[in-house]
Amino acid sequence: MSDIADLRRDYARESLDETEVRANPIEQFDFWFKQALAAELPEANAMTLSTVSATGRPTGRIVLIKGYDQRGFVFYTNYNSRKGHEIDANPFASLLFFWVGLERQVRIDGRIERIAIAESDAYFASRPLGSRIGAWASPQSQVIPGRQWIEHAVAEVTERFAPQGEAVPRPAHWGGYRVAPEAVEFWQGRPSRLHDRIRYTRNPGAEVTGQQAWRIERLAP
Repeated sequence: MSDIADLRRDYARESLDETEVRANPIEQFDFWFKQALAAELPEANAMTLSTVSATGRPTGRIVLIKGYDQRGFVFYTNYNSRKGHEIDANPFASLLFFWVGLERQVRIDGRIERIAIAESDAYFASRPLGSRIGAWASPQSQVIPGRQWIEHAVAEVTERFAPQGEAVPRPAHWGGYRVAPEAVEFWQGRPSRLHDRIRYTRNPGAEVTGQQAWRIERLAP
């Protein structure tokens, strides 16, 4: 059996230069994200969401991005889940995309808040019926006695909404969050661990002062 310390891979696919990136991190993300989709990477829309509890303990988990624009990056979940409670206690989060096939990472740090109710309603209505029923049935992050319990809960919810066909409404405890970026880092793997790291940092009050909205800097690998 090989020693885990000997596991390594040298990255040499591409480079990233601060003089060539887009002036706006959302535009740069859009460029990279579309390349990840075009490369048919598995779960290119998967990202690690890290939150921090009221006592300062961090937690990370994988969620799926469901939209992005100049306002930020959107995902959906149960408001009563562990992540939901941590967001209530500390409204800041970090997102991380890792596209190993392109030897790239993107890290997004910023304030997080719930999106408009109408946006959550519209997305929920677009979900498969089974996913909508699951949102009602699952008390996400709570301890349950076993798999049979959740299967029974799904059966009960299915029967409850059966008269409505597929018209299952969004439960009040489920909806979307948006991470409004304050800093976005683009990481491109390079040989000998001398990776390219380009960070965008928002300039507060740029609209008033006439500065560029984002400051672009290179970080040491």
